[in-house]
Amino acid sequence: MADKLKIAIAAGGTAGHVNPALALAEELRDRGHEVRFFGEERRLEGTLVPQAGFAFFPVNVTGFDRQRPWTLVTALAHLAHEERRIVKAFRDDPSLTPDIAIGFGAYVELPLMRAAKRLGIPLALHEQNSVPGLANKQTARDAALIAIAQPSVAGVFERAGAAPDAIRFTGNPVRSSVLAGDRARGRGGMGIPDDATVLLVFGGSLGAHHLNQRLAQLKDRLLAVDGLYVIHSTGAEDYEETRGALALTDEEARRYRVMPYIDNMGDMLAAADIVLSRSGASSVAEIAALAVPAVLVPYPFATADHQTTNARYLVDAGAAVLFADDAIDAEDFATTLLDLVVNKDRRDEMRAAARGLGQDTAAQKLADALEGLARS
Repeated sequence: MADKLKIAIAAGGTAGHVNPALALAEELRDRGHEVRFFGEERRLEGTLVPQAGFAFFPVNVTGFDRQRPWTLVTALAHLAHEERRIVKAFRDDPSLTPDIAIGFGAYVELPLMRAAKRLGIPLALHEQNSVPGLANKQTARDAALIAIAQPSVAGVFERAGAAPDAIRFTGNPVRSSVLAGDRARGRGGMGIPDDATVLLVFGGSLGAHHLNQRLAQLKDRLLAVDGLYVIHSTGAEDYEETRGALALTDEEARRYRVMPYIDNMGDMLAAADIVLSRSGASSVAEIAALAVPAVLVPYPFATADHQTTNARYLVDAGAAVLFADDAIDAEDFATTLLDLVVNKDRRDEMRAAARGLGQDTAAQKLADALEGLARS
């Protein structure tokens, strides 16, 4: 292990940024390093980070809305102010000054990244998606380490000015609470027999409606499969409409469980034999980490169609199959899904392929890279 390091992490806005950062922070803390987060108190990180027991330095930034060009003035003013404030905090209290600063791609990382550059602190980045955000691309040329979760994104960073030898494939860190998912505990909590086949469906509140409605159409065919149980998370916004479309009888509800969200994703993934999901970066990482065979339906309106590229990471490895959103109403989708439900041999092959990706060690790989950066 490297000598004790002080690591500053900037991550915020969405769970897709915050959870991988927390996974890294947990690994660093386990290694004896000191971690401090930089983010906005009013956003998700302002809740999740203190709950996880990490020090939190609040910053206040506003993003730039391309549809409202005048917001650039306010955004730049806030950015400059927060950069100066962080520099002053580091100079006034050297105990706050990190050995390395790492950003996870949201706009909130920029004040820390720019302050660290001014003070000669090494910069690192982590990119979860196949299409980097503006903040990471702006910082790429100054970063000594750029950790990526999708191999295809390396060229994008090189074109943004990053040094090729700074780019490292680590995967997307997954929180220990998900990695600790337990099949028996997940099934026991849902009252599902050990010898049942479990299909887990989730899409999140963003863009899940079409997926939810298609599953409602396939309900009868799914429940006709002997021993199949379905766990269907609809997203909070679509729960009532999906429940109405399913119109489950009491007997059907015994094997088809519908809920607005899942708060124990690790156990549910561990309990599942197959997953049907969108392909956001965190979903892909968690599915791969627990090596669950998957049918992925990318959200069709994601920026630069990055969810399709995310999905390709598993598909190309043989761990998942891919359907475009506009293809799931066709019979081929239903046939493929039902075949995977009953074809254990094929699922076993997909599970082995997912294990080969080593996604469950992404946090360790990223922590190793940061320790290596500190040594160099």
